[in-house]
Amino acid sequence: MSAPEWLESLRKIDIGDLDLNNLGSWPAAVKTIAGVLLLVLVLSGGYFFYIQDMQAQLDQARASEVTLKEQFSSKAFQAANLPAYKTQMTEMENTFGALLRQLPSDTEVPGLLEDITRTGLGSGLEFEEIKLLPEAAQQFYIELPIQITVVGNYHDLATFVSGVASLPRIVTLHDFDIKPVDPKTPNKLRMSILAKTYRYNDKGLQK
Repeated sequence: MSAPEWLESLRKIDIGDLDLNNLGSWPAAVKTIAGVLLLVLVLSGGYFFYIQDMQAQLDQARASEVTLKEQFSSKAFQAANLPAYKTQMTEMENTFGALLRQLPSDTEVPGLLEDITRTGLGSGLEFEEIKLLPEAAQQFYIELPIQITVVGNYHDLATFVSGVASLPRIVTLHDFDIKPVDPKTPNKLRMSILAKTYRYNDKGLQK
């Protein structure tokens, strides 16, 4: 059947004469149109209910691929630098151990006080006060504050501070307060200073 004849037969069809219970009796033109419509409907349904869902899964997989590539690059970099990290960790452990050895134990605190006193006297200072204050516990260490008050000239005070900072044990100096002993003798100064030393806090590490 040619196209003009097909169109002509289509015009002659009365939709009211079509029997839905007997599709086989429909004219060929109507069957063709119904088949095309059914095909379009099936393809559209397949896209929206199946292919579209697969497209969403594909997009999600592509996003995961980017994340996995970034993780792989990061881990590959870490693996390539693992020997350097191990060397650095060993150096840090050695440094940490050296610092711990500089922390005095309870039995070494009197010796540290003697060292501070000896340093002050060797700098030409007079001690008015040197006493231990209450300890302050931190997570890994315990602070041992020492209140010090000395009298001397500016040069002797500077020598004392430098000497204390050079002691083999860790001692930090805080809260400097320097004033003339007597306004009539401005060269003679009184310095109050808070020294802090530290000891290892074993209980803190066990937490």
